[in-house]
Amino acid sequence: MSTRARFPVRLALAWVGLLAFAGSAFSQSAPPASDTGRVVGIAFVGRLVADLDKSVPFYEALGFRRDPAANPAWRKDEVTERLYGLKGIETRMAKMIMNSSASGKPFAVYLREIRGIARKTVSGYPPWEPGAPHFGLVVPDAPALWAQLEKDGMLRARSWEGELIPFPGQTRGALAYLTDPDGLDIEIINERPATPAAAGQPGRPALTPGINHVGLIVLDSGKARAFYETLFGGQLVNREQPWMKGDFYDSVVGGHGNVLRFFNESFVEAADRRSRMNFELVEFQNRKKPVEPYRIGDIGTSYVGFEVEGLEAFVERVKAAGARIVSDGIATMRSGTRVIMVRDPDVGGFVQLFEHPQK
Repeated sequence: MSTRARFPVRLALAWVGLLAFAGSAFSQSAPPASDTGRVVGIAFVGRLVADLDKSVPFYEALGFRRDPAANPAWRKDEVTERLYGLKGIETRMAKMIMNSSASGKPFAVYLREIRGIARKTVSGYPPWEPGAPHFGLVVPDAPALWAQLEKDGMLRARSWEGELIPFPGQTRGALAYLTDPDGLDIEIINERPATPAAAGQPGRPALTPGINHVGLIVLDSGKARAFYETLFGGQLVNREQPWMKGDFYDSVVGGHGNVLRFFNESFVEAADRRSRMNFELVEFQNRKKPVEPYRIGDIGTSYVGFEVEGLEAFVERVKAAGARIVSDGIATMRSGTRVIMVRDPDVGGFVQLFEHPQK
């Protein structure tokens, strides 16, 4: 079944309009710090993998570069044990770097492998399952990347017929989901120039190469927004959140009959306070399956990192909001940075909070 020229244009344009907001810059500055703690900005993504030697080449094929300063050796580390709330583990890690498409500053995806405990594999879920994470990656030539991944045996496409999906009125593939070797989703988006407003339609900013947004499938948007918007300080970009459906949405993720809506929560980038990145909360009206139990060490789990000020006070607010603490208290790294892992009150999404030492 061909996907070309079958998408309802008004629905497809809604999707494209939402993408236009991702990574857009805001002039509003972050609120001043208070004795209750606050989020400074979104900082990184972490993913728990089965085999670092398989994962790293895949991310390099996407255009990530490996940070040579990150120690790749197996090691026992008390800070990691406390952060993950796991005893008797050994870990190794790769820090994969890609620029943010908004700021041009480095944004990290941490890949971590663990041994010493029994690990459940939680990959294999569909991209609309509550709790499923993803991030968006804008690339200069999506068809060329897609073809190269397929040639190298690395393409694990989600989309219908394993194809990139064209934007409305176009025939060249530009958008689709694929997964990494552990089944974690990545949304590939072809870069796009800025377009001016015309014929009553608003203009759109350019989509430039790099990490474009981070996403999470939520179960209860009200509960998720209370956490990430009200507590964390996300700024809702899309003022309207209509339920949407149609071939365009289904084809991108390889589904059928999905009904969904987006809540794009904009956060300052921790690496560049002048730029912002969207944390995209996606709710499916007809996909309300309860989240199955899993731990941070399991294969195919993911987390998002936020820098905060006033860590202890903010953790108390997080707990009061219904989040669960994963870590064995707040751990302190050799650099003096203090870290803790929590789970959100909606789908149990993992969130790492950290605070740098005061200068």
